[in-house]
Amino acid sequence: MKSTLIKAETRGHANHGWLDTHHTFSFADYYDPNRIHFGALRVLNDDIVIGGEGFGKHPHDNMEIITIPLEGGVRHGDSMGNDGVIRAGEVQVMSAGKGVIHSEYNADKDQSVNFFQIWIYPNQKDVPPRYEQKTMDFLSHRNKLSEIVSPKETPHGLWIYQNAWLNIGAFDAEKTFEYALHDKQNGIFLMNIEGSFEAEGFRLDKRDGLCLSDIEKTTIKALSNDSRILIIEVPMVW
Repeated sequence: MKSTLIKAETRGHANHGWLDTHHTFSFADYYDPNRIHFGALRVLNDDIVIGGEGFGKHPHDNMEIITIPLEGGVRHGDSMGNDGVIRAGEVQVMSAGKGVIHSEYNADKDQSVNFFQIWIYPNQKDVPPRYEQKTMDFLSHRNKLSEIVSPKETPHGLWIYQNAWLNIGAFDAEKTFEYALHDKQNGIFLMNIEGSFEAEGFRLDKRDGLCLSDIEKTTIKALSNDSRILIIEVPMVW
């Protein structure tokens, strides 16, 4: 097994006034040659945007982009004609493919929005761009993982052009669960959203991350009530 702990306070950080952002992997002005990506996982940004502000129109191509609001709502608009709001409890997927232009703004004027933006390298290039969002039930589930993204369309989740899976779970203190990889060639990235967890001898506090590869399964234990975790399984070679 190979493991790398990324403590929350060691992430890249920038505060632009309207945007307070933390980068788990190299992004914008933050560069760490040891944190370019984890397998096909290229970006995991933890963004807080003040009321009424946001990212104006900008292009993307050949990237799977996943947005997970944690608090508040994100207003999305794009060159495919999509225009709507994604709120906590919903997940958005956009396959940029051969090219798309989009914008993201805080949907509210009087409160900040906090969301994860995740980029995953696709296994197919120059596909027609696509967009989808879905209300999930992971906020109401306790002590179990909820699959929110996978390589195939399912009734309860979204899909992307990659052999990758994303799961979210909320757990009470002392609850232990196991995550088994779908593909032995993959690795997993654990992002502690809230609370505290223990995995493979590491303690994960709020916004700590753990990269695990050369592993078939891992056992995770919640150390405090209302602990929430995001698990991202991605190919190490794609």
